[in-house]
Amino acid sequence: MKNFDFLYDFASPNVYLVHKIMDQIEARTGAKANYIPILLGGLFRITNNTPPVQAFGGVTNKLEYERREMHRFIERYGIPFKFNPHFPVMTTAVMRGAIYAQSQDYGPRYIDVVFDAVWKDGLKMDDPAVIAETLTANGLPAAEIIEGAQSQPVKDRLFELTDQAAERGAFGAPTMFVGDEPFFGKDSLPDLEYWLGKEN
Repeated sequence: MKNFDFLYDFASPNVYLVHKIMDQIEARTGAKANYIPILLGGLFRITNNTPPVQAFGGVTNKLEYERREMHRFIERYGIPFKFNPHFPVMTTAVMRGAIYAQSQDYGPRYIDVVFDAVWKDGLKMDDPAVIAETLTANGLPAAEIIEGAQSQPVKDRLFELTDQAAERGAFGAPTMFVGDEPFFGKDSLPDLEYWLGKEN
């Protein structure tokens, strides 16, 4: 079975949408996604990239099309979605939490909870009190995660993974890698599935 890497940051609505259908991709391909946390803002800085709102803000019809494309995807897959009223949410704290949580048996649950908190419930997940309340309400050990996320090795690892993402050829998210082959964005999912089938 050929697995693939999925670079993610809770900050991106498109990353959330891909996450919500990841089980379908895995079921169709027989491959397993390896979730790799990164800091999207850090990746933008390293690669001299800019967020779409800035990059396409002056392009007539571009952002309107992006919104329509997103809503078609949401409707097609029946994904619960609420554009976060606190956008852009600074996700450094919860991404550090992801680094810590991935070493625990509740790692996948943490990812689900935080993605839903940001993009289904519209919570302000850069507020420490909201983070603690959300994790606790969902049966996760909030104090343990928050403390673990503040350790220097966790902080260093998040920066390291972000640097490695750029070195591999990533410039944004969602980005998936099958070996050294990169696939960026929701539009690349059919090609990702084709490539996974080719590689098996």
